[in-house]
Amino acid sequence: MAHSKREIERKYQGPPGSGSLSLPELGGTGPVHAVRDQGVRELDALYFDTADARLAAGGLTLRRRTGGEDEGWHLKLPLAADVREEIQAPLAPEVPAELAALVRGFTRGAALVPLVRLVSVRELHHLVDARGTLLAEASVDRVLAERLGGASAEWTEAEVELAEGAPPALLDKLDKRLRKAGLRRAASPSKLATALARTAPERTAPEPPGTPAAEPPGRAGARLLGYLRAQRETLVHLDPAVRRELPDSVHRMRVATRRLRSALRSYADLLDREVTEPLGAELKWLAGELGADRDLEVLTERLGAHLAELAPELVEGPVPQRLRQWAGENRGGSRGQVAAALDSERYLALLDRLDALLADPPFRKAAGGPPRKVYRKALGRELARLRRRLEQAAATAPGPERDLALHEARKKAKRTRYAAEAATELLGPPAKRLAKDVKKLQKLLGEHQDGVVARDRLRELAAAAETAGENAFTYGLLYGREERAAARCESEVPAAWQRVEHSGRRLRHKK
Repeated sequence: MAHSKREIERKYQGPPGSGSLSLPELGGTGPVHAVRDQGVRELDALYFDTADARLAAGGLTLRRRTGGEDEGWHLKLPLAADVREEIQAPLAPEVPAELAALVRGFTRGAALVPLVRLVSVRELHHLVDARGTLLAEASVDRVLAERLGGASAEWTEAEVELAEGAPPALLDKLDKRLRKAGLRRAASPSKLATALARTAPERTAPEPPGTPAAEPPGRAGARLLGYLRAQRETLVHLDPAVRRELPDSVHRMRVATRRLRSALRSYADLLDREVTEPLGAELKWLAGELGADRDLEVLTERLGAHLAELAPELVEGPVPQRLRQWAGENRGGSRGQVAAALDSERYLALLDRLDALLADPPFRKAAGGPPRKVYRKALGRELARLRRRLEQAAATAPGPERDLALHEARKKAKRTRYAAEAATELLGPPAKRLAKDVKKLQKLLGEHQDGVVARDRLRELAAAAETAGENAFTYGLLYGREERAAARCESEVPAAWQRVEHSGRRLRHKK
């Protein structure tokens, strides 16, 4: 069974032109009271990747290591600068199936093969506080790297890794001491990246899939590509977290998917629609598959919170138990739906199509135009569409049809917000203000829609309770609260839209 830990570390190399490296005295740095020599150990690691190094291109490493206290399989996932999640599995001859599954969004079905062998002779030191508590490990590694079937290379590097629970600020204090001694941050983020570069000098570091073709940075097309690429990176790097069912991962992946689709639609003038519309349809499918779990999570939290607000004497019958049972039964199915989607060939094909678009974007003439003009025009169109949806909702009689019209307006508000967010770096504070105001409108419309869905579920729960001979009073009480909350949200929509219109006018007139 695999388990994980968070790894916070920095790597260093010696002074320029120096063939050796040694650690300075680190005792007395911040809370470090003493440095304890832990001796020398030999670590032998075999790194696995696809033949074209797709994991390395994404910043991931997968290795089988012997020697040391944590020998076994290690999958490292980048989280932030100097921070990685390390997922460990017991030592075994082949890549553990659970680790192979976590990187499927990167490998896309390509085989994982041994690519590089690293043998490190490590001089290890423990940095402890006055009580003897471990704060960090500092080491000097003499590394021999061999690309299997290819060249080899040797180098020496230092590494400082924080212990679990150690203050993050300690890393900066140690960094200052090391730099003062002449060490400098390593050019590569990992030993594998260094090995790949040094054993294949004719190649640069592996290039991530979907790397955009060259495009003048001042053009509208380049702006859009940068945004699309950022969302693509978010989507792919959340894939392992979703497979591990980490909190909020499904929601964040769904948002990245929606942002991609919204950008393709809002800025459709820049790219060939014959290419982007089929891709947009697949992104819509993925968002829908991810949405089943997220929507259930939101609804369960909403009903649970409203139930907790009631006085105990107003809760008739086993309402909390029935709500938990309903959520558990449905959650299992939605989790399975998400897992099946990520394991499908359709999902992998979607990622391939997205990378192909980024690598060879089907630009239209407008992509070469001035970005400010193009982006303002696109935002104007989105605001006009949103206005029409709100007018249609206002003209519809109260009831299910009006609820549906408001839901459609909510979707348009979300698309407008994403379009404004994509333009913030280019258009500055006016676009940021517009995005903020549209988000508030979207939230109101979202609260209204959540209430519509909640009332439908409450009717179902009440019917099930009555069939079981239970009192349905509490479900009716919650239903009434949802009705009042929806009415309040709807009454606040006109004022929220006025703020959006004001921000839109400021954006249009901003030079």
